[in-house]
Amino acid sequence: MEEKVAIIEALIFASEAPLTAERVSELLPDTEKKEIVSLLEVLTRDYEERGGGICLREVAGGFQFRTRTDLAPWVRKLKAGRPAMLSAAAMETLAVVAYRQPLVKSEIDRIRGVDASGTLKGLLEKKLVRIVGRKDVPGKPIIYGTTRKFLEVFNLKDLSELPTLRELKDLQGQQE
Repeated sequence: MEEKVAIIEALIFASEAPLTAERVSELLPDTEKKEIVSLLEVLTRDYEERGGGICLREVAGGFQFRTRTDLAPWVRKLKAGRPAMLSAAAMETLAVVAYRQPLVKSEIDRIRGVDASGTLKGLLEKKLVRIVGRKDVPGKPIIYGTTRKFLEVFNLKDLSELPTLRELKDLQGQQE
C-alpha cells in the first residue's frame, strides 16, 4: 500500500494538471479505481495531518498539490513582481461567463454594457473560456463556457462551488 501511495503522490506532483482517479488507474492497471480513490483519501488526510505548507486538493475533477490558503500572504509576496493575470474587464467578463454559461457574445455584451470582443479573445487565449458550440438561431452565434483550467485557477472542484450572490454580498459587507 505504501508503495502505491508513493507512486500516486509522485504522479500528482509530476502532473501539470489535476490528475483524476481514472488517469491514475490507467497508469496503474493492476489497481482498481475503488482502491485508487481510497489511496487518494489516505494521501489527502496525510497532508492535512502533517500541517505543512502544501496540501492535496480536489480541483477541476482531479487532484493537485496546492499551497495552504492561510499562507497566501507569503506566496503573494513571492509573486509580487509578476503582473496580474487578468484585468478588471477580463475578470468581469469571466464572471459573466461563469455564472450565466452557456451564453453567446451578444449576451455578454448586453450584461456588461460594452463590447467584450477583446477581453473574450484574451480569455480564450488563456484557456479560461472555451467555445462550447453554436446556438441554433439565425447566424449560428458561438456559445461560450468556462474550462477545466478556470476551475484550477480559481481552486474549484466544479461550478457548484462558485459563491452565490448572497455570499458575495456578505463578503463585500465584511470588506467595507
